[in-house]
Amino acid sequence: MKTICLTLLIVIFALNSLYAQHPQMRTYCNPINIDYTYMIYNAHRDLSYRSGADPAVVEFRDEYYMFVTRSMGYWHSTDLLNWHFIKPKQWYFEGSNAPAAFNYKDSLLYVAGNPSGSMSVLYSDNPADGEWQATPAILNNLQDPALFIDDDRQGYIFWGSSNKFPIRARTLDVDKNFRPGEEVHELFNLQPEQHGWERFGENHADTVLGGYIEGPWMTKHGDKYYLQYAAPGTEFNVYGDGVYVSDAPLGPYEYAPNNPFSYKPGGFINGAGHGSTVEGPLDIYWHFATMAVSINIGWERRIGMFPTFFDEEGLMHTDTYFGDYPHFAPAIAGEQGAFAGWMLLSYQKPVKDSSAQDEYPATQAADENVKTYWLAEANNGEQWLEVNLENPATVYAIQLNFADHQAGLYGKVPNLRHRYWVEGSVDGQNWEILIDRKTSYRDTPNDYVELPNPKRLRYLRYHNDEVPTPYLAISGFRIFGKGEGKAPQTVKKFTVERETDRRDAIISWKANNSAQGYNVLWGIAPEKLYSSWQLYGENQLKLKSLNVDQTYYFTIEAFNENGVSKRTEIVKIE
Repeated sequence: MKTICLTLLIVIFALNSLYAQHPQMRTYCNPINIDYTYMIYNAHRDLSYRSGADPAVVEFRDEYYMFVTRSMGYWHSTDLLNWHFIKPKQWYFEGSNAPAAFNYKDSLLYVAGNPSGSMSVLYSDNPADGEWQATPAILNNLQDPALFIDDDRQGYIFWGSSNKFPIRARTLDVDKNFRPGEEVHELFNLQPEQHGWERFGENHADTVLGGYIEGPWMTKHGDKYYLQYAAPGTEFNVYGDGVYVSDAPLGPYEYAPNNPFSYKPGGFINGAGHGSTVEGPLDIYWHFATMAVSINIGWERRIGMFPTFFDEEGLMHTDTYFGDYPHFAPAIAGEQGAFAGWMLLSYQKPVKDSSAQDEYPATQAADENVKTYWLAEANNGEQWLEVNLENPATVYAIQLNFADHQAGLYGKVPNLRHRYWVEGSVDGQNWEILIDRKTSYRDTPNDYVELPNPKRLRYLRYHNDEVPTPYLAISGFRIFGKGEGKAPQTVKKFTVERETDRRDAIISWKANNSAQGYNVLWGIAPEKLYSSWQLYGENQLKLKSLNVDQTYYFTIEAFNENGVSKRTEIVKIE
């Protein structure tokens, strides 16, 4: 009896300790915090970096599975908020590229891209256990596949990743091991001369190279088929997803006038392309997409998730407004996916550190740029990083984004963990612990923590204990909450001028000294301002993502650590 009681006490202590480290949260913050895999296909170039890209997220038996390019496994969740990595019992997932998945009957189906060889459809009735079986390999030469089986049991495979060839499709016979039909259906291709957002390059500025069309994904909503695709390139700030709509899986398809429907060109981390759309808890759709880090190599990426909707006209649109600030989690009734209203308190605030290497000062941990980072001189328990908010504010959440500086790690490395603690103070003299990860066993490269109880603070200090890489590097020590001052006033002198090239517009406004930054919002109707671009310290934007034959409506708002201003009157451009 004493042994049983002692065992129960140990279990209760362990659970309490786990909860203390990782309390239940009501919010999330992009990029999502999963144990991203270190890539192995550039190992010969001595490039070590984590990456998560091309997410295929599907619902299966009221739970969710996320498959990610070359991750040597996949993730499982019951709520789209907390994810657990599953290492499969077979080797199938080790080199999988741009995967596809689908919930069919009582099995979860999976296909990985292979541009120069054959592939199988994998299936499992217990994916949480990691057990899979394979059909004969009768699919061939498919890059970025998408699998879809309609209500009439007719199967389809869509694919495409090219700056030349269109998105294509074949039928699949689900009763004959998914044997593909003979006919290849060419559905649609990029039209960058009509669609500004499909142009290649950072901010669509490359006028020589053509963009890539890739990453198809099919969503059926009502009696319409929404075939999504990515452009113009995964490494750019303007990587996004567009959609064509049809009454039948093989078309004909019509371009959606509000494209790109998923677009996040500004903020801390950019990109919202090559994704998948899944219906989550409480019947809300979510779009999971690829976001660019691109420090070590262009294909260094993370994953973001955004609430997605279909309006009364059937237009599909994804909400990326304040897209890397805290939002309410998918299972929070009445608020799921909504912006939490917690502002960024740490932007360009004074920062002190224990040590720093010359080209990587501490200020780069507070500059709202995932591509820059603070690099300490050592990786040990003596290292710390402190942010001075200058004025007391109520802190609700903290996000720590760790960078991979000469990490020297490859593949799915076991037992990685981030151990640290964060303390806060109002006066710089009396401190209290806010986050305690000193005994954590979790690998948390983009750790986001919502405080159980908001705290009024002025100083916050990160203390290092152990990170899994040889170097301690942090690209974002981001602190969210509510300041005690006033929100900015409404922006003045807001103008929008469409250029001779109708894909482009020059947007300008009078700088507001009380503003951290601005959100430019636009859309195809005053009530459909579905797109936004977040800027810091600017008073002009050259927007190059417009569709030639479309009328647009624009507005702007200013924001700071205290809140968001009223939006300007809407400006229409023909």
